[in-house]
Amino acid sequence: MEIKIDPELVKIDEIDKEIINLLNDDGRMSYRKISRDLEISVGTVHNRVDKLMKTGVIKKFVPMIDHSRLGYKLTAIIGVRVKGGVLKNWENQTAYHKNVLAVYDVTGEFDAFLIAKFKDTSELDKFIKELLKEPNVQRTYTQTVLNVVTEDMGSSKIL
Repeated sequence: MEIKIDPELVKIDEIDKEIINLLNDDGRMSYRKISRDLEISVGTVHNRVDKLMKTGVIKKFVPMIDHSRLGYKLTAIIGVRVKGGVLKNWENQTAYHKNVLAVYDVTGEFDAFLIAKFKDTSELDKFIKELLKEPNVQRTYTQTVLNVVTEDMGSSKIL
């Protein structure tokens, strides 16, 4: 039995993991501070972060936004059933809606799930009604989030 290695898989070591963890805690941390914390040279930090970015392990540095502080206090998880053969086109179009934070292809009763944030239920209602007007959307199923227990899409805990 031959074991196939995924050519897309990137190998990282403990130093890479520690750098990622530090940047995950503070994306603005200087390379000098990282080098002091890990007792490695600034050049090593620079080279490793550059490698992590070029290989796509680190996609980009972005601020973590607290949407509730901007008035978006309602999070909805929306299942969508889409007519056959148009899922990708529909997803690409829907992904750009300002309220949509994530779009997932899924198995089961629905074709996709959206994670979206809204200021209130009337904004959510308008969004759902607009979705249902789209000719390729057959059905939606919406759940609202009561409490966010944890929400860390950039978590480095998995490493």
